[in-house]
Amino acid sequence: MAVSDADVLHVAALARLAIAPERVPALVRELNGILDHMAVLETVDVSTVDDDARDAMPRRDDVVAPIPLDRPLADFAPSPRDGFLLVPRLSTHSQLGASEGEE
Repeated sequence: MAVSDADVLHVAALARLAIAPERVPALVRELNGILDHMAVLETVDVSTVDDDARDAMPRRDDVVAPIPLDRPLADFAPSPRDGFLLVPRLSTHSQLGASEGEE
């Protein structure tokens, strides 16, 4: 599968990125180079690799826990509420249906 100019422009639009038109051909070449490299890697024979080889790599425990902050929340957030940061509503978001008094 090859990447086209239209693909690059479509993804840029989805990501809301402005790309100069003269930059598009270089991005297409770079992305197609990455895909070509992946195609080469797909040809590597891994049938002789033992599944236990992956177990030799140490892994961290998958623990879901909050990450502690370096400083107390009140030091950098003027008005936290229930562990959340309160931020002012952007003026561009006022037309999205929230009333003026909502936070």
